[in-house]
Amino acid sequence: MNELLGRLRASLLTSAVSGDFVQEDGAGSQGLTPAAVLVPIVLRPAAPTVLLTRRTAHLRDHAGQVSFPGGRVEATDVDAVDTALRETVEEIGLAREHVEVLGFLPEYRTGTGFRVTPVVGLVTPPFDLAPDPFEVAEIFEVPLDFLLDEANHQRHTLEVRGALRQYFAMPYGEYFIWGATAGMIRSLSERLVVSC
Repeated sequence: MNELLGRLRASLLTSAVSGDFVQEDGAGSQGLTPAAVLVPIVLRPAAPTVLLTRRTAHLRDHAGQVSFPGGRVEATDVDAVDTALRETVEEIGLAREHVEVLGFLPEYRTGTGFRVTPVVGLVTPPFDLAPDPFEVAEIFEVPLDFLLDEANHQRHTLEVRGALRQYFAMPYGEYFIWGATAGMIRSLSERLVVSC
C-alpha cells in the first residue's frame, strides 16, 4: 500500500490549475459553473477502496447517477478543497478531520456545464457517515484496483441533441459508474500509469 500511496502523491497536481483540464465530448469552455468533488480513497486494511455515492432520483443535476461527494462552489468557500470538504460533510457526513488531501486531478469540464476540480484525499477508518437523504440514495465502496484497471474501462456512445458523444463507464456489480465520475477515475488511472 505504501508504494501505491507514493505513486499517488507523485502523480497528482499540487495545486488546482485551471489551465490543465480534461473535457467531455460536448463540453464548451464558456460559462461553466465552478464545482469541486472529493475523490475519497479509503485506507481499508485489505486494500484501498474508493467511496462513491448514488444520487437520489429526483435531483435536477445527474439524478440517480454514481458520483463523488461534491458540488458547486459557494461564495463563502476559500478554495476547491474547502468546497469539496464542505460538500462531503453536507452530503455524506464525513468529517473533515478524516480526510488527508493528497492533491488534485486536472479540472474536468462536463457536457452539463460544470468545471469540476477533483480533490484526491485519503480517508482513514474508522469513521461515521450520515447521508443527506435528499441528495444521497446510497453510499458504497469499490476497490481502487478495480477502478484503476484499464480492462474495466469501457467506451460507450450516447446521442445527445443529435450528436454522438463518447464517455467512459466502469460497471461494478449493480452499479454503473459512468460520465464525469468515470472520466475523473480514468484521469487518475492515466496519471498513475505515467508516473510508473
